[in-house]
Amino acid sequence: MRPAEGEVLHFSEDPTITRFVPHVAPTSAEADPYVWAVGHDRAPDYWFPRDTPRAMAWTQPETTPADRDRIIGAGCGRRVHAVEYRALPAMRDVRLYGYRLPAAPFHPIGSARHALVATEPVEPLGPPEPVGDLFALHEAAGIQLRVLPNLWPFWDQVIGSTLGFSGIRLRYAAARR
Repeated sequence: MRPAEGEVLHFSEDPTITRFVPHVAPTSAEADPYVWAVGHDRAPDYWFPRDTPRAMAWTQPETTPADRDRIIGAGCGRRVHAVEYRALPAMRDVRLYGYRLPAAPFHPIGSARHALVATEPVEPLGPPEPVGDLFALHEAAGIQLRVLPNLWPFWDQVIGSTLGFSGIRLRYAAARR
């Protein structure tokens, strides 16, 4: 599930949201209230149950062939998402929904510019859409989904590489070994 032209997406396990009102998320480093969304490129970062720790990496123009082959794998695409084994039941069972929102009120935030925010209430363009099978979604998008006993060795390799990367909910990951 990706946004169409002129849209952004908000993913949620709650299918009853009729209006998104700016708020300060309890886990946010931002002090200002926002409505959060993502565009086409970062939508796959949220094809997970909300609290699932995940480490993601992708090629970018400055990625070296050595880093690509070492971390993603030779001939394995341009992107890899990693979760821990204990995330698999939730990934199989979650009912995740995508809300299509108008892109106009949103602007990028932060230096990484991975998220989009609005400072005014936003109403969805229609009812929420079930995202469906998260494994099938990754496969259809050509995104490698890696399952590991512990995310930290992978994460350490990724952040020391020339790949683009993002880690979400890593505070919920298993302890470093």
